[in-house]
Formats: sequence, C-alpha cells, structure tokens
Amino acid sequence: MTDAPDGPSGPRRAGGPFTVMAKPIGPRCNLDCRYCYYTEKQRLYPRNTGLRMSDETVEVFVRDYMTSQAGPEITFVWQGGEPTLLGLAFFEKVVELQRRHRPAGTIVRNALQTNGTLLDRRWARFLRNEGFLVGLSIDGPRRLHDRYRVTRKGAPTFDSALGALRLLRDEGVAFNTLTVVHRHNAARGRAIYRFLRGEGVRYMQFIPLVERHRPDGSLAGPPAQDPVAAVAPWSVPPGGFGTFLCDVFDAWVRHDVGAVSVQLFDVHLALWAGLPPGLCVFAETCGRCLVMEHNGDVYACDHYVYPAYRLGNLRDKSLRALADDPAQRRFGHDKREGLPRACRNCAFLFACNGGCPKHRFARTADGEAGLNYLCPSYRRYFAHVAPTMRRMAASLRGPECGTADRP
Repeated sequence: MTDAPDGPSGPRRAGGPFTVMAKPIGPRCNLDCRYCYYTEKQRLYPRNTGLRMSDETVEVFVRDYMTSQAGPEITFVWQGGEPTLLGLAFFEKVVELQRRHRPAGTIVRNALQTNGTLLDRRWARFLRNEGFLVGLSIDGPRRLHDRYRVTRKGAPTFDSALGALRLLRDEGVAFNTLTVVHRHNAARGRAIYRFLRGEGVRYMQFIPLVERHRPDGSLAGPPAQDPVAAVAPWSVPPGGFGTFLCDVFDAWVRHDVGAVSVQLFDVHLALWAGLPPGLCVFAETCGRCLVMEHNGDVYACDHYVYPAYRLGNLRDKSLRALADDPAQRRFGHDKREGLPRACRNCAFLFACNGGCPKHRFARTADGEAGLNYLCPSYRRYFAHVAPTMRRMAASLRGPECGTADRP
C-alpha cells in the first residue's frame, strides 16, 4: 500500500480529523425497506455476489484507520446494508485486530447500526462486553414502523425491532434509536416520541427521508448529477420534518430535558451556544465523513456513493491521503460556496448552513437554484425552538459570558 500515514506531527494531521463509515457487507440486507437508498448500490458491484469484506481488507482498514487518527479516542462506525449478516465471528475478529493494532494510550470504540432482526442474547452480551454503541432502526409504533420496514417477502418487522430494543435495554447495551421521518409518520412526532420514551429509550435520532426518482424509476443522485428528477412519494413533505421536530421538541422540553437526548436538539443547542456542530449536515463545510465499501473503495460521503465521487481504494492509498485528496477538499468547501442569496441572508444560517448538499434541489422565491428542499421545515423548527435554545445556551455559558448573537 502506498502513501502510508506519517507520525503524530506529520502529514496525517494536515487535513484535520475525519471519520470513515465502513460498509463491511456493502448494501446487502435481509430486509426490503421500501424507502432504502442504499440497497441499489449493488449495481456498483455486479460481479461481486458475496459483498463481504475479506479478512485481509478488514486488517488493512483497522490498521490504517488507527494510524490516521490523532486523538486519544478512535471510533469505528459499522453500517450497511445490514452488518449483522456477517455473523458475530466477524466482529469478534474486528475486536481482536483492534486490540492488536491499537496505538498505545488510545481508547477504541465501535458503533454499529442495525435493523435488530438478527440480534439474540449472545449478540447482546458481546456488544455490551465490548462496549459497542448500537443504533437500532425503528420508525415508531407498529403501524408506522411496518409501513415501509418489511422483509423480502413483505412481512412486517415491528415485533423483531421492538424485541431487539428490549433485548438491548435489558442486557445493558448502550444504544440509541434511529427513526426515519417519512411522508406517513411526519405528523406523528409526539406519538413516536412517547412510544420510544415509554420503551425506556434515552437517546434518539430522527432523520428526514428525502429521495428523488429519475424518469426510469431509479433513485436520483445529487442535484448536479440529476438536476431533473421527481421527489419520491415516500419522502417527507418540505414542511413535514419541521412539524415533526416541533411536536417532538414540545414533548421533550416539557418533561425530559436532561433525561432524554435527542440528537438534533443537542446539535442545535451547541450551535446556539456558539460551539461547533456535532453533525455534518449543519456544518459550514463537509467532506470529513467518508464511506468505505466492502472491497475498500472509498467515497466522498454516505449520500454520495456514486462513481463520480469515488476517491480511490484503501489498497492503493491511505485513508488519510484519500480524506485530504484535493477533490475531496473541494467537495467539502463547495457546501459553503454553493449557497443561494436567500440562505446567505437568513437569520438561521448559523444553525443550518444550507443543510445537506444532496437536498439542495429546490429554488428560492426569486427562482435561484440551490435551496434545500427542507428549508420550510428548518425555518419553522428554528423559529419555534429559538427562544428556548437561547435561554438554554445562556445557562450553559454562564452569566459571565454574556449572550451570543443569535436570533
């Protein structure tokens, strides 16, 4: 392998920190969620029916990623597809490799995103004992969850997902829930929050579903790649995500501040307090969250796994070299440069920064391109939470720090 990273004071620090989301089984999944954006990536690897990360690639990845990280903690993120299809032995091997290659004085952590349908007690005890943080996909109560999250035979999966939640909870595994907000659950924010809260969930993530279709029915790529495409019917309405977040916020702020963590509320409280965001969607620039497929191919972002955004392969270049590639640096900075005038003049620019570039296919009131499809949602949500966020941020900073210049 070429371009090996240098030591702590060398080039490996030049571009700043970055993360890699590993897809060890690529887009393979045991479910057929109707809205999934990733299973179609199998088209990128038509000759590879296994889509399984080899032992050699795993070791190269673990070693290279550890070398590339400069901080005291190194976090590996495993996603898919459905990574538990690889079996428990795969992750036991991962942990063994991490112990073997861990730099002295560092702490290694792992995060695993799963639909939960293959988890059992043996899995849960391994995840707990090895300190994995598990993200469990669940879209709310039975009727809402089963709308799109079904097996390949069309069978519902709610019972399996809820069983996994209770297993993780009862076995003491660190976990959070990930709920996809789509057209058919966007108006049920309060009910979904109460359902999750009632199941003892203390850490929640809510992500908006926004996808488009090409004329041939396949999912569209980024706006620059597919400027003309129709919004997929299951996508959350432009203002629907805002309605959802406001409903959740009202339920959370009345009873659960300090008891429940909602990722987006934490992110925006930090921004109101003048701190960096903890989520790339709301950062001024992006490009530091790479994705690695099962064969070592590295792409610009989880939402940009397309041939035009392939940076190279782990076998040919180090992860640090790929993260600092000029094309990737331009990709990250283009987020800031591509904002329409309406965004640059918006009072909530500090909290939004235009959102994810893949969602910037709408137009402003005066016809300028590049507006985020979710702009109506973000504006409603930010206006709704601003007074509370301002008070909470002032409390975090303390009276001696004054107030930040935030609406």
